[in-house]
Amino acid sequence: MFSTLLDLVHNIFRVRQDPPPAVVITTGVLALLTVGYGPAWRFTRNFITIAHEGGHALAAVLTGRRLSGIKLHSDTSGLTLSRGRPTGPGMVITGLAGYITPPLLGLGTAILLAGGRVTLVLWICIVLLPAMLVMIRNFFGIISIVVTMAIILGVSLRTSAAVQGAFGFLFAWFLLIGGVRAVLELQGSRRRGAAPDSDADQVGWLTHLPALFWVGFFAIVSVASLVIGGRWLLDVALMN
Repeated sequence: MFSTLLDLVHNIFRVRQDPPPAVVITTGVLALLTVGYGPAWRFTRNFITIAHEGGHALAAVLTGRRLSGIKLHSDTSGLTLSRGRPTGPGMVITGLAGYITPPLLGLGTAILLAGGRVTLVLWICIVLLPAMLVMIRNFFGIISIVVTMAIILGVSLRTSAAVQGAFGFLFAWFLLIGGVRAVLELQGSRRRGAAPDSDADQVGWLTHLPALFWVGFFAIVSVASLVIGGRWLLDVALMN
């Protein structure tokens, strides 16, 4: 068993050969089409929501708040509940974490992929998702996490290195591009008056700064992550 565990660890941290440039470009185009095409986005946005709520949850725990539960809804919205002081830095950081987590996760994934660590990317997700699962408090949320785990486990354990590489690049591109669209949708909802209690509005109330300031912060982080992460991914294609 010890030998098997060592083999697994070695496999997780092994540096993989970079995929062909066509794969890097194709996965980027596919992610762009998925995010840009309404019907596809309405389904795949659930993955952005998982990262978003996971960001809230992690920030709550790291700032000393007590995590009460997470809900993921079929309309791709979500809710993370935590207990602690209703004001202060912990609440601000928790409120800010949601919209910046998907693009930052995409950026981190891009950096790891540029170093050939595609299997490590998959296993980081495999470790984090069960930790999130235990805090899910509704049926749709449980199904969403379990299906996501099954997809990533299947790719990691049952597919070739080439398929894992393509999946990893698609995953990174999707988080980077989807993170930008999520912020655009946030401001669109606010402009229509459909999101009076958005993260930006709540953090604005806590900090006494305009909510639009925080929307701008989300936009800067997401666009910067896309530019920097995209450059890391494209460098893989250019170097081959």
